[in-house]
Amino acid sequence: MLTIKYDGAEYSFDAPLTVYDAVAAAGPVSRENIAAKVGGEVVGMTHVIEADAEVQLLTFADADGARVFRHTASHVLAQAVKTLYPHAKLTIGPAIDDGFYYDFDIEPALTPDDLPKIESEMKKIVKANHKLERFTLPREEAIAFMEEKEEPYKVELIRDLPEDAVISFYRQGDFVDLCAGPHLFTTGAVKAYKLTACTGAYWRGKSDNKMLCRVYGTAFPAKDALNAYLAQIEEARKRDHNKIGRELGYFTTVDTVGQGLPIMLPKGSRVIQLLQRWIEDEEQKRGYLLTKTPLMGKREFFKISGHWDHYLDGMFVIGDPYDEEKVCFALRPMTCPFQYQVFLNKRRSYRELPMRLGETSTLFRNEDSGEMHGLIRVRQFTISEGHLILRPDQLAEEFKGCLELAKYVLETVGLWEDCTFRFSQWDPKNTSKYEGTPEQWDEAQRVMGELLDDLLGRENYAIGIDEAAFYGPKLDIQCKNVFGKEDTIVTIQIDMLLAKKFGMEYVDSDNSMTTPYIIHRTSLGCYERTLALLLEKYAGALPLWLSPNQVTVIPVSLAFNDYAQKVKDALTAIGVRAEAELGTDTMKYKIRAAQLEKTPYIVIVGENEMNTESVSVRARVEGEGGVMSLEDFKAKLLREIAEKKR
Repeated sequence: MLTIKYDGAEYSFDAPLTVYDAVAAAGPVSRENIAAKVGGEVVGMTHVIEADAEVQLLTFADADGARVFRHTASHVLAQAVKTLYPHAKLTIGPAIDDGFYYDFDIEPALTPDDLPKIESEMKKIVKANHKLERFTLPREEAIAFMEEKEEPYKVELIRDLPEDAVISFYRQGDFVDLCAGPHLFTTGAVKAYKLTACTGAYWRGKSDNKMLCRVYGTAFPAKDALNAYLAQIEEARKRDHNKIGRELGYFTTVDTVGQGLPIMLPKGSRVIQLLQRWIEDEEQKRGYLLTKTPLMGKREFFKISGHWDHYLDGMFVIGDPYDEEKVCFALRPMTCPFQYQVFLNKRRSYRELPMRLGETSTLFRNEDSGEMHGLIRVRQFTISEGHLILRPDQLAEEFKGCLELAKYVLETVGLWEDCTFRFSQWDPKNTSKYEGTPEQWDEAQRVMGELLDDLLGRENYAIGIDEAAFYGPKLDIQCKNVFGKEDTIVTIQIDMLLAKKFGMEYVDSDNSMTTPYIIHRTSLGCYERTLALLLEKYAGALPLWLSPNQVTVIPVSLAFNDYAQKVKDALTAIGVRAEAELGTDTMKYKIRAAQLEKTPYIVIVGENEMNTESVSVRARVEGEGGVMSLEDFKAKLLREIAEKKR
């Protein structure tokens, strides 16, 4: 006898049964119910319940339900590719937030021109309405099964599974794939789908592995939803910073320089400079001390911090990392161990704490090629990095100050409303990745959880297990790009471990030597990523205070070039970034060019304006502003810039 709780009621059964049959006992099962949670685990409707459990049905509207749906779509894609290209080797094909992908080892690589042909084959598979049937095999039989099918990547995946792992497969028609599931009942449920891209991706994300062919797609239960999504994606492509950032001259990339190493053009450089100066000034107001530390350090230095053991693959190393007889350096992936040396420069008292150290830090991280994307994820970047060294009794107040600063900064630039929050914790089942004892982690996470509950509210943040840094839990403030992918923009992290490793102590009020706590934080995060998100949010039309060029002055004819130059000089003299278009193109052409450049203000000057020391104003946001005295226009600009008006 087993008891199943569902929809507020309890049902008893004499023997194990599927989720579908259990729920059907309560009444008709909607076709919208495509998966379930049993005891919190996501399963298919054919999953057999063998013990007392609580059942929650999932639809496509649920994130977990959508992933099950799209996971099945990835298997339909894989079957189509294997049918059309039998020599293709299967690797992995997961669902992702907005769709799915499958990686294939195939020569020649697939191209976008191949996608319609694959979609047509997928249509046949959907129409055939194959059942998805799960079965398991012992390890050696599973390996032999995949070897017989000549699927070396699947064999490798099986060999890497834990000894006690259940090795499961799913069959649909004559196609079988190694897969943990879960899946839909049949392929026929995948009503609307679209293959969206073909790219390269290294096997397991490692650049020293073979380059595979990755096919992306998305799928929905209905055509209308698919069409709405595709329209949204088309609009997103128009706002993609990779497109508008290059078109408007903010940045470029050069193959011979290297992937993930963007060249910031004058516009992009100016915006980043404006952000940096603003952040440094704001931090100074809040008691931060400015530091400037080296871009590299010796192997032995990173061994003390633990980066050498936990982060070596992500570092750029100068020299042989394994030759202990020779000096070896690495470019810094973060600034914390360098800033600690400021504290360690002399004996410190409890009265000097908190010590708030801030730095505009250039960092280097050896990101995998497949992860690189415009300015969002790069190998060299700059952040507003800071470390607060403090007494334990100061932790709550200082953490609150870090969060308040991040909120102020993100609200000012207009990104706070697009942010989500993630409490990244360690995984007690995977302790090899982390420094410290379970007791230290439990204490750090308890303190941080209480702070987040108080400052954000438990309902306003998610928890990410096994996402912490190796030395402490963190709050990740994440922001979505135009395609819906979330990236971290600000991090605030409690560290109770590294201070001891570096011998950091202060003289406490009772004259005892005490190890401080440390908060690692950014106030704006990566400037390059922030620029990308701002270009996308504002579609290139940055707010006045951040615009590389704030005003374009255009004379109605060449006869008024001198006055146009005078207006431009007057604006420049008060700190406004202005340009005067004095060439031989028509006024209409110059206005159109300034509009395409997303210039916040265009001012036209002619005889009347020259005689009255005025300008005719056209605002990007407000439209025609009429004629204003030059002095009034200057005051208007300064007021809007000071207010950081959006």
